[in-house]
Amino acid sequence: MTSGQCLLMSFLFLNGRAQQTVNANLEEAKKAIAASNELYFQALAKGDSTLMIDRYTKDCWIMMPNMPTLCGVEAPHQIYNIAYNKVGLRNGRFITIDVFGDAVEYVTEVGFFETYGANNKLFDNGKFQVLWKKTPAGWKMFRESFSSDRGKY
Repeated sequence: MTSGQCLLMSFLFLNGRAQQTVNANLEEAKKAIAASNELYFQALAKGDSTLMIDRYTKDCWIMMPNMPTLCGVEAPHQIYNIAYNKVGLRNGRFITIDVFGDAVEYVTEVGFFETYGANNKLFDNGKFQVLWKKTPAGWKMFRESFSSDRGKY
């Protein structure tokens, strides 16, 4: 085998190992996001704001339609207050369509949502995009944007 062939084989081997690491990181991020999303709506079902608040980074931005961006440590408190106390949401679900990125520090999630009010009645549905950030405490929502398909927000 020539030195050029050895170099090529080494490159292919190392590139394959790097791709395996990226895939493993992305799978770990997807599992963490699915678990976090499950807890998000449990916050509304249980009336426990801490479950929702803990889904976000301390420097998050929540970009709702037709209102100023909610930023920082108070933003999750504000979104919970709006959802639970003002709108009356009591449950919901995220339907993740894709999670992509390098999964080292950030990944992006895109999908659809449904929210429910009292008596499990559908209140709204729409789409969302979340930029997740890996923190010492796990994957947290760093930037969130969503919009209604019904004009509710």
